[in-house]
Amino acid sequence: MIGLGPPDAPLCIFGRDPGRSEVEHGIAFIGRAGQLVRSALHRRRFGEDAAAPGFEAAVAAGAEVFWLNTVPYKPIGNKAWSMAVKRRFQPLMAELLLGHWRGERVIVLGREAFFWFGIGQAPEVAAALEAFWARADRHDATLTIDYHHAGLSRRLTLAPLPHPSPANAVWFARFPALLAARLQALLPRP
Repeated sequence: MIGLGPPDAPLCIFGRDPGRSEVEHGIAFIGRAGQLVRSALHRRRFGEDAAAPGFEAAVAAGAEVFWLNTVPYKPIGNKAWSMAVKRRFQPLMAELLLGHWRGERVIVLGREAFFWFGIGQAPEVAAALEAFWARADRHDATLTIDYHHAGLSRRLTLAPLPHPSPANAVWFARFPALLAARLQALLPRP
Protein backbone atom coordinates (compact mmCIF):
# COMPACT_ATOMS: atom_id res chain seq x y z
CA MET A 1 0.00 0.00 0.00
CA ILE A 2 3.03 2.31 0.12
CA GLY A 3 4.60 3.90 -2.91
CA LEU A 4 1.71 3.10 -5.22
CA GLY A 5 1.37 4.45 -8.72
CA PRO A 6 3.18 4.63 -11.99
CA PRO A 7 6.86 5.63 -11.79
CA ASP A 8 6.29 8.23 -14.51
CA ALA A 9 3.23 9.78 -12.82
CA PRO A 10 3.29 13.57 -13.26
CA LEU A 11 2.26 14.14 -9.64
CA CYS A 12 2.78 12.63 -6.20
CA ILE A 13 0.19 13.00 -3.44
CA PHE A 14 2.10 12.81 -0.15
CA GLY A 15 0.21 12.38 3.13
CA ARG A 16 0.80 11.90 6.81
CA ASP A 17 -0.05 8.22 7.25
CA PRO A 18 -2.54 5.58 6.13
CA GLY A 19 -5.91 5.54 7.85
CA ARG A 20 -8.27 2.76 8.86
CA SER A 21 -9.86 2.45 5.40
CA GLU A 22 -6.48 2.33 3.68
CA VAL A 23 -5.42 -0.56 5.89
CA GLU A 24 -8.77 -2.34 5.41
CA HIS A 25 -8.75 -2.07 1.60
CA GLY A 26 -4.99 -2.06 0.98
CA ILE A 27 -5.40 1.04 -1.18
CA ALA A 28 -3.74 4.40 -0.52
CA PHE A 29 -5.89 7.45 0.21
CA ILE A 30 -9.25 5.68 0.06
CA GLY A 31 -10.68 6.78 3.43
CA ARG A 32 -12.90 9.80 3.97
CA ALA A 33 -10.09 12.34 3.54
CA GLY A 34 -8.61 10.39 0.63
CA GLN A 35 -12.01 10.38 -1.06
CA LEU A 36 -11.84 14.19 -1.17
CA VAL A 37 -8.55 13.93 -3.06
CA ARG A 38 -9.80 11.19 -5.39
CA SER A 39 -13.04 13.07 -6.08
CA ALA A 40 -11.02 16.13 -7.07
CA LEU A 41 -8.90 13.98 -9.41
CA HIS A 42 -12.13 12.56 -10.90
CA ARG A 43 -13.51 16.08 -11.51
CA ARG A 44 -10.18 17.18 -12.98
CA ARG A 45 -10.38 14.34 -15.47
CA PHE A 46 -14.10 14.37 -16.31
CA GLY A 47 -15.11 17.98 -15.64
CA GLU A 48 -16.42 19.95 -12.70
CA ASP A 49 -19.97 18.73 -13.28
CA ALA A 50 -18.98 15.05 -13.06
CA ALA A 51 -20.96 13.06 -10.52
CA ALA A 52 -19.13 12.00 -7.37
CA PRO A 53 -17.30 8.78 -8.12
CA GLY A 54 -18.24 5.47 -6.53
CA PHE A 55 -15.55 3.31 -4.92
CA GLU A 56 -14.21 1.78 -8.16
CA ALA A 57 -14.26 5.10 -10.02
CA ALA A 58 -12.48 6.77 -7.10
CA VAL A 59 -9.76 4.14 -7.22
CA ALA A 60 -9.48 4.58 -10.99
CA ALA A 61 -9.31 8.37 -10.62
CA GLY A 62 -6.02 8.01 -8.79
CA ALA A 63 -4.40 5.58 -11.21
CA GLU A 64 -2.22 8.25 -12.80
CA VAL A 65 -0.86 9.62 -9.52
CA PHE A 66 1.95 8.34 -7.28
CA TRP A 67 0.72 7.94 -3.68
CA LEU A 68 3.02 8.05 -0.65
CA ASN A 69 2.89 8.76 3.10
CA THR A 70 5.48 9.69 5.73
CA VAL A 71 5.17 6.18 7.22
CA PRO A 72 3.81 2.89 5.89
CA TYR A 73 1.55 1.99 8.83
CA LYS A 74 -1.51 3.43 10.52
CA PRO A 75 -0.79 4.91 13.96
CA ILE A 76 -2.63 3.62 17.00
CA GLY A 77 -5.60 5.86 17.72
CA ASN A 78 -5.13 7.54 14.33
CA LYS A 79 -2.91 10.22 15.87
CA ALA A 80 0.21 11.48 14.10
CA TRP A 81 3.32 9.37 14.60
CA SER A 82 6.14 10.88 16.65
CA MET A 83 9.13 12.41 14.89
CA ALA A 84 11.22 9.44 16.07
CA VAL A 85 8.97 7.04 14.16
CA LYS A 86 9.02 9.27 11.08
CA ARG A 87 12.82 9.35 11.23
CA ARG A 88 12.91 5.56 11.48
CA PHE A 89 10.82 5.15 8.32
CA GLN A 90 12.27 8.11 6.42
CA PRO A 91 14.92 6.05 4.55
CA LEU A 92 12.27 3.64 3.22
CA MET A 93 9.86 6.37 2.20
CA ALA A 94 12.64 8.48 0.66
CA GLU A 95 13.80 5.44 -1.35
CA LEU A 96 10.27 5.01 -2.68
CA LEU A 97 9.99 8.71 -3.48
CA LEU A 98 13.33 9.03 -5.29
CA GLY A 99 13.96 5.46 -6.41
CA HIS A 100 10.49 4.41 -7.59
CA TRP A 101 8.96 7.66 -8.80
CA ARG A 102 10.54 9.92 -11.42
CA GLY A 103 8.36 13.01 -11.04
CA GLU A 104 9.05 16.37 -9.46
CA ARG A 105 5.69 17.83 -8.36
CA VAL A 106 4.32 16.87 -4.95
CA ILE A 107 1.04 17.91 -3.35
CA VAL A 108 1.78 17.60 0.36
CA LEU A 109 -1.19 17.09 2.67
CA GLY A 110 -0.70 18.76 6.03
CA ARG A 111 2.00 20.20 8.20
CA GLU A 112 3.28 16.82 9.44
CA ALA A 113 3.85 15.61 5.88
CA PHE A 114 5.38 18.93 4.78
CA PHE A 115 8.04 18.93 7.48
CA TRP A 116 8.92 15.30 6.69
CA PHE A 117 10.86 16.73 3.72
CA GLY A 118 13.35 18.23 6.18
CA ILE A 119 14.28 14.93 7.86
CA GLY A 120 17.87 14.02 7.02
CA GLN A 121 18.33 17.07 4.79
CA ALA A 122 20.76 19.98 4.99
CA PRO A 123 19.90 22.65 7.58
CA GLU A 124 19.15 25.05 4.72
CA VAL A 125 16.27 22.81 3.57
CA ALA A 126 14.79 22.67 7.07
CA ALA A 127 15.08 26.47 7.33
CA ALA A 128 13.41 26.93 3.93
CA LEU A 129 10.55 24.65 5.02
CA GLU A 130 10.08 26.62 8.25
CA ALA A 131 10.14 29.97 6.46
CA PHE A 132 7.74 28.78 3.78
CA TRP A 133 5.25 27.35 6.29
CA ALA A 134 5.17 30.71 8.09
CA ARG A 135 3.94 32.41 4.91
CA ALA A 136 0.27 33.34 4.65
CA ASP A 137 0.17 32.07 1.04
CA ARG A 138 1.63 28.63 1.80
CA HIS A 139 -1.46 26.87 0.40
CA ASP A 140 -1.24 28.81 -2.88
CA ALA A 141 2.52 29.08 -3.50
CA THR A 142 5.06 26.31 -4.07
CA LEU A 143 8.50 25.63 -2.63
CA THR A 144 11.25 24.02 -4.71
CA ILE A 145 13.90 22.08 -2.80
CA ASP A 146 16.78 19.81 -3.70
CA TYR A 147 15.95 16.56 -1.93
CA HIS A 148 18.73 14.03 -1.26
CA HIS A 149 18.78 10.45 -0.03
CA ALA A 150 21.37 7.65 -0.27
CA GLY A 151 23.10 9.02 -3.36
CA LEU A 152 19.84 9.93 -5.06
CA SER A 153 18.83 13.53 -5.60
CA ARG A 154 15.98 15.36 -7.23
CA ARG A 155 14.62 18.87 -7.36
CA LEU A 156 11.07 18.67 -5.99
CA THR A 157 8.35 21.27 -6.12
CA LEU A 158 6.28 21.03 -2.96
CA ALA A 159 2.71 22.31 -3.02
CA PRO A 160 1.39 22.07 0.53
CA LEU A 161 -2.26 21.93 1.47
CA PRO A 162 -3.98 21.55 4.84
CA HIS A 163 -4.53 18.02 6.07
CA PRO A 164 -7.91 16.98 4.60
CA SER A 165 -9.30 15.39 7.74
CA PRO A 166 -12.87 16.27 8.76
CA ALA A 167 -11.38 16.88 12.22
CA ASN A 168 -9.45 19.84 10.74
CA ALA A 169 -12.36 22.25 11.19
CA VAL A 170 -10.34 25.33 10.24
CA TRP A 171 -9.48 24.09 6.74
CA PHE A 172 -11.81 21.22 5.90
CA ALA A 173 -14.49 23.32 4.15
CA ARG A 174 -11.84 25.17 2.11
CA PHE A 175 -9.87 22.05 1.17
CA PRO A 176 -11.75 21.10 -2.05
CA ALA A 177 -11.21 24.53 -3.64
CA LEU A 178 -7.56 24.64 -2.56
CA LEU A 179 -6.97 21.17 -3.98
CA ALA A 180 -8.74 22.02 -7.25
CA ALA A 181 -6.44 25.02 -7.66
CA ARG A 182 -3.37 22.87 -6.99
CA LEU A 183 -4.48 20.26 -9.51
CA GLN A 184 -5.19 22.97 -12.10
CA ALA A 185 -1.66 24.32 -11.66
CA LEU A 186 0.28 21.06 -11.32
CA LEU A 187 -1.55 18.28 -13.17
CA PRO A 188 -2.00 18.38 -16.92
CA ARG A 189 -5.44 17.34 -18.14
CA PRO A 190 -5.48 13.82 -19.60
